[in-house]
Amino acid sequence: MNKERKNGRYQRIYEQLQGLLAKPGNRLSRMATLAAVLSHKMDHFFWTGFYLLDGDELIVGPYQGPVACQLLAKDTGVCWAGINQGKSIIVPDVHKFPGHIACDSRSNSEIVVPVYGQGGKIEGVLDVDSRDFDAFDETDRHWLEKMLSLL
Repeated sequence: MNKERKNGRYQRIYEQLQGLLAKPGNRLSRMATLAAVLSHKMDHFFWTGFYLLDGDELIVGPYQGPVACQLLAKDTGVCWAGINQGKSIIVPDVHKFPGHIACDSRSNSEIVVPVYGQGGKIEGVLDVDSRDFDAFDETDRHWLEKMLSLL
């Protein structure tokens, strides 16, 4: 998908999510809604969901896609990298990422975006996988970060 088309699609998704998430509600329900909308609107998204900190563990939260790893080994993989570095991580080829956790061998690229809670503390990540290599870029990062602000 070219950049202009991708921007347009994200803009429409963002506007839809603004309406769906306009009223305050349960945070997990809001995450589930965001994951469902993204999963069904973005063709190249293979797995879309959240991993949430529970003490010092990272556990699966609301998601759409194949069965996920329930618990991610501490300080391993792309999700923990996003948490430990406090920034979005784009991985063009997950097979080349040191310590990548392969919950599903069909995943070939990934983007992870930190989720911030009260006081700006990271409480987890939005994790999106694609079967395509090099599926994510700065356009995805920008819009996904913006969408998380709606939570």
